[in-house]
Amino acid sequence: MDTQKFYIDGAWVDPVSPSVLKVENPATEETFGQISLGSPQDVDRAVYAARRAFATYSLTSVEERLGYLHRIIAGFRARLPELARMMTLEMGAPITFATERQATVALFHFEEAVRVLAGYRFEERMGHGVIRREPIGVCGLITPWNWPLNQVASKFAPALATGCTVVLKPSEVAPLSAMLFAEIVHEAGLPPGVFNLVNGDGPTVGEAIAAHPGIDMVSFTGSTAAGIRVAKLAADTVKRVAQELGGKSANIILDDADLHAAVIQGVHACYTNAGQNCQSPTRMLIPRAGREAAMEAAREAVAAIRLGDPLDPATTMGPLVSRAQFEKVQDFIRSGIDQGATLVAGGPGQPADSNRGYYVRPTVFADVGPQMRIAREEIFGPVLSIMSYDTEDEAVEIANDTPFGLAGFVQSRNPDRARAIANRIRAGRVYVNGAAFDRSLPFGGYKQSGNGREFGVFGFEEYLEVKAVLGS
Repeated sequence: MDTQKFYIDGAWVDPVSPSVLKVENPATEETFGQISLGSPQDVDRAVYAARRAFATYSLTSVEERLGYLHRIIAGFRARLPELARMMTLEMGAPITFATERQATVALFHFEEAVRVLAGYRFEERMGHGVIRREPIGVCGLITPWNWPLNQVASKFAPALATGCTVVLKPSEVAPLSAMLFAEIVHEAGLPPGVFNLVNGDGPTVGEAIAAHPGIDMVSFTGSTAAGIRVAKLAADTVKRVAQELGGKSANIILDDADLHAAVIQGVHACYTNAGQNCQSPTRMLIPRAGREAAMEAAREAVAAIRLGDPLDPATTMGPLVSRAQFEKVQDFIRSGIDQGATLVAGGPGQPADSNRGYYVRPTVFADVGPQMRIAREEIFGPVLSIMSYDTEDEAVEIANDTPFGLAGFVQSRNPDRARAIANRIRAGRVYVNGAAFDRSLPFGGYKQSGNGREFGVFGFEEYLEVKAVLGS
């Protein structure tokens, strides 16, 4: 693999117009790799290859596609430590987290695609005809840097399983794990053109994919602003657009919950992946009477975090992905202070023992008002806002007072009470009492958090068209 090449039509090829971009290790601020930035002409080559391949790959049997998936799974398992280490280097995830979560859950999406595909009915009788579900065509996949392989897998696995072909643009900030994955795909023996990878930035390669008339569907994960741009570009060719965008998830801790345990759990959930997580519960809603106890528990949770070298297995939080992300989060922290929130832990600046790397002090604010920036905008860093409420209705109102609707969280000793609150939260997924992240269940957002769903059978069907055949 030459990291300055693209994978198109079953081979590593040179860009049409080479333009080198350095890849930085956020823990050391040093360059450790480089890629080429692609052009619309590179996208054209990839789309042409994918269209040609779709003509035959769309007709393959379930057994053939299961065979390709099983070979990818075997290759992924064999190289999982290498993939995890690459993600640690390119985006700063601690090596333990990169291995146990980042890489392992990416693998799960291929295993889940096998499970769904093996039992899926692509054709069934209905009324006086037959309903067929057919692959949608050539799919443009645009993926983010925060979960580099998870998001590639959650899109490519169902696309491959349903008989689609793809053009992938991984994030240029963390592109190298996706290129390693392309090697695994190549070794699995997929027909040329079924999988293509073109590196590049959003305004060039991403927009070329979104607007391309030869692409039938775009699946995008990223910011809401970028998602709006993708949707506008895709509209001219009326292609399907599936999007997983920003979030500002609320964690409602009810007055009958174990407040101490719920706050500690909520802090650590907010800080997953250094807070660079679209569904992070960044707004913690607590009964007003629990303010002091919540702040004490939050300080205890922050004190347990091991911030440091992401290659150290004992590290629980690494750096943010880039200087730009570091500066963005610092600006939010300063705004919280300026707008009158109470600083409970952390604060602006780097940790005292850090002289390089984009490390942010894990930060907690209390007394956060609903109109403060830190309560309304997605921060994408380890910053938690604690907000107080007086009644359940007020808690639900605060939780829903956001343009986002990706996830929600509820804590209560009474499962029925928790479920009743969960039903009122306007979000695509709600976790009750610390439930685990189930990747067989649908994931996606309400409102400005996106449209469409990923994971399991719901994600599988995003890549299928529905055809009615009458009179047969």
